[in-house]
Amino acid sequence: MARRITATDSADPGGPLLEVTDLKTHFLTPRGRVRAVDGVSLTLERGRTLGIVGESGSGKTVLSRSIMGLLPKSNVERTGSIKYEGTEISGYSQSEMQSVWGPEMAMIFQDPMTSLNPVMKIGRQITESLRYHLDMDKAEAHELAVSLLKSVGIPEPAKRVKEYPHQLSGGMRQRVVIAIALACGPKLLFGDEPTTALDVTVQAQILNLLDAQQRERFMAMILVTHDLGVVAGRAHDIAVMYAGKIVEKASAKTLFSSMRMPYTEALLESIPKLEHKSHTRLASIPGRPPDLANPPRGCLFAPRCRYAQPQCLEEEPPLVEGDTPDHQYRCHFPVGTPAGDEALARNKAEGRTIHADDVEVDVSVATSAPAGGAS
Repeated sequence: MARRITATDSADPGGPLLEVTDLKTHFLTPRGRVRAVDGVSLTLERGRTLGIVGESGSGKTVLSRSIMGLLPKSNVERTGSIKYEGTEISGYSQSEMQSVWGPEMAMIFQDPMTSLNPVMKIGRQITESLRYHLDMDKAEAHELAVSLLKSVGIPEPAKRVKEYPHQLSGGMRQRVVIAIALACGPKLLFGDEPTTALDVTVQAQILNLLDAQQRERFMAMILVTHDLGVVAGRAHDIAVMYAGKIVEKASAKTLFSSMRMPYTEALLESIPKLEHKSHTRLASIPGRPPDLANPPRGCLFAPRCRYAQPQCLEEEPPLVEGDTPDHQYRCHFPVGTPAGDEALARNKAEGRTIHADDVEVDVSVATSAPAGGAS
């Protein structure tokens, strides 16, 4: 069995649980190098939740899989540093990572029907990791499996362990996936869009369940989502990703009170509002994310941005610090600053349009559209 990370392995047992520095994951394709994750750095303390937010294709799922070492074996390059409890794990082989998956890190995937084995009973899917990592006998593992199903709110757990995934509802299957992820008591849990395929009421139940389990176990959690509303009130810190890069990062309180990146503002405006009347037109972000095999020059969000100026099309903005040390963003004309206000006013006065995917969007219309459904 591969060795496990222990206290003696940790270079700094009192430091952050996870430190990622300049992480890059590039896929080598016939069209060229796809920069799915391009220079991401982040830190996560024990017991805290980090929300990673962005549209589909922003790189948030690849980032999670890169940290866990769940990448294809060929045509992919991963560089940078990944330290877990002070131990550098970016160079670990797959057999070494197998000792990390389960007792140290675990992931809840988007679709439980693809992450569960359809021809294996629920109980066996839970007990496999228990017997491998915790060296339990069959009876002990079965007893704990029943207890885990009960802890995640599944009724009649002793009956459910004998059933197959197709016999359960979508919400039940997601609870099973959570039970499997929690089975070995991980210190870090990844939730990759854990509620996307579920009904709205079930989504709230699953998110509340994750909150309760995190507090009870004092886990750190990385919650990946396209919806800022999901992480509002649940995440301590939020990192917004666009085109493989972090474009804004701050504590949740700072981000929602003084966001600076136009992309973050656009994501927030795309959330439906209860106060809007029925049939209110939903706001969306014009265009689509750039081609990561052939990214444009300058700010990658500029072709879709209502604040964009000629400088944005030529110069990529660096990640700079905001008014507080915990706040970083990439923008030449930040939201809520004199420079940003002037840029927005200039675009409206000149009738400047956003050129996104060959569709011209009037900036004055884009800025006044009521916030609505998620993009």
